[in-house]
Amino acid sequence: MSEDKTTVLIIDDEPDIRELLEITLSRMGIDCDSAGSIGSARELLSKREYHACLTDLRLPDGDGIELVQWVQKQLPQLPIAVFTAHGNMDTAIAAMKAGAFDFISKPVELEHLRSLINTALSLSRAREAAADNSPPLRGDTDGIKKLRKQILKVSRSQAPVYISGESGTGKELVARAIHYQGGRAEGPFIPVNCGAIPKELMESEFFGHKKGSFTGATADKQGLFQAANGGTLFLDEVADLPLDMQVKLLRAIQEKAVRPIGADKELAIDVRVLSATHKDLAQEVQKERFRNDLFYRINVIQIDIPPLRERQDDIPLLAENFLERFASECGLEAPVLSKEALAALREYRFPGNVRELENILERAFTLCEDDVISLEDLQLSGGKTSAAPQTQVSHTTDTDSIHSLDEYLEEIEKEVICNTLEKTKWNRTAAAKKLGISFRSFRYRLKKLGLDSED
Repeated sequence: MSEDKTTVLIIDDEPDIRELLEITLSRMGIDCDSAGSIGSARELLSKREYHACLTDLRLPDGDGIELVQWVQKQLPQLPIAVFTAHGNMDTAIAAMKAGAFDFISKPVELEHLRSLINTALSLSRAREAAADNSPPLRGDTDGIKKLRKQILKVSRSQAPVYISGESGTGKELVARAIHYQGGRAEGPFIPVNCGAIPKELMESEFFGHKKGSFTGATADKQGLFQAANGGTLFLDEVADLPLDMQVKLLRAIQEKAVRPIGADKELAIDVRVLSATHKDLAQEVQKERFRNDLFYRINVIQIDIPPLRERQDDIPLLAENFLERFASECGLEAPVLSKEALAALREYRFPGNVRELENILERAFTLCEDDVISLEDLQLSGGKTSAAPQTQVSHTTDTDSIHSLDEYLEEIEKEVICNTLEKTKWNRTAAAKKLGISFRSFRYRLKKLGLDSED
């Protein structure tokens, strides 16, 4: 066997199935070995190196899940997928919990098989690219080290992952890390906030629609599942999905197919689903606000993100990183935290977690003087700051074109700054003084709002 030849091991006690799979994979340029039992499979695995493994669950000398567990212990880098009877999702989930890379239903659809094999074989390439594409999870505490290990482990699987954590802990960051460290790194990562989609548009958003399928459908529309094909779909705040949509989502995940509104047939999809919510999903199930079968399906593997108050020793490192980023964005030197400010951050409980830390430091960055952030700059107590001199502005912002409150406030801020600059004949120092803010804060806002034309 050549070292650069891609090789796959097929384990099934039915010769006809082994032959069909061998023919299919050989047409993909893949070299195959076959085994009809767990014993012979172990013997081959101990002698040769394989890039992927496919096994039936019912074998003459044991359960295929036992082989999955053995591979996990002896050859943890080897992706192993299992064959299951059509519709037997309980078995498929049990196999993935045991460490299976993925599952494929019998009778085998060759297109699904090719897709599964390609994803498995891309894992080695993904490991090489992960360092460049995967977002960093900063910290040295035990909690964050454990989280990084979990991400590395689940990234090698195609099992659905449920990411649990309080608001602001970085659930989307974890989802992106799983995607970019896995075999789908070259595919799309599509995040969607389930709570932000109007109920009447949900089916169209997720599954797409055909032109003329309902009033206003003036063209074909691609759904989120189709957009994520070959990659990962991240369902943030999944607990906010209405019950009727949960039923449709469950079917799409189980059948690996979607039917756009108005279409006469289903479309096969190859998507890994990651989900998250800040709510207690098990409690939502008990209160009958979330379907138990969907919870069981998306919660094959669960990852819990520790809140910031449980990793306080990471605060200095996180703070340094945020301040360096803020400074880089506006071409300034990064300020440092005073001893009092750092001590206060360590004592603070951070109900908003890492997102709140970022917001606190961004505000402090714009307020601080002499490149040192003081305790007062942090404003942790929520105390009032002196009001800036009022500048009369004629608000001409077109609210019909604004899609969010943040966007609206940003437009007003731009208008205030531009009017002030005009009054000071574009003297930035004078404009900052007139607005009652530091020059650092003023320059940072210019950069953030895209009003700074200087290099």
